[in-house]
Amino acid sequence: MQNDKKEVVDLYIPRKCSATNRLITAKDHAAVQLNIGKVDDNGRLTGEVETFALCGFIRGKGLGDDALNRLVRQRGLLNDLATTEE
Repeated sequence: MQNDKKEVVDLYIPRKCSATNRLITAKDHAAVQLNIGKVDDNGRLTGEVETFALCGFIRGKGLGDDALNRLVRQRGLLNDLATTEE
């Protein structure tokens, strides 16, 4: 909810799972939120982060690593290892 000054005044704003778009409720104690830092060409952190939230349903099924790999590839944070030049 917003007040007259357009400021958010809700006490609790639920998160959504990045992989399934499910709501992450307050009782989902298996849910995690990951901040992955962006790096420049030299491998140094730029200060920018991408945030991913995974619900306990995905983690309970053992699909957290697959979902995270899919999400970071979609956002261009992980290069294809087969095409990386050595």
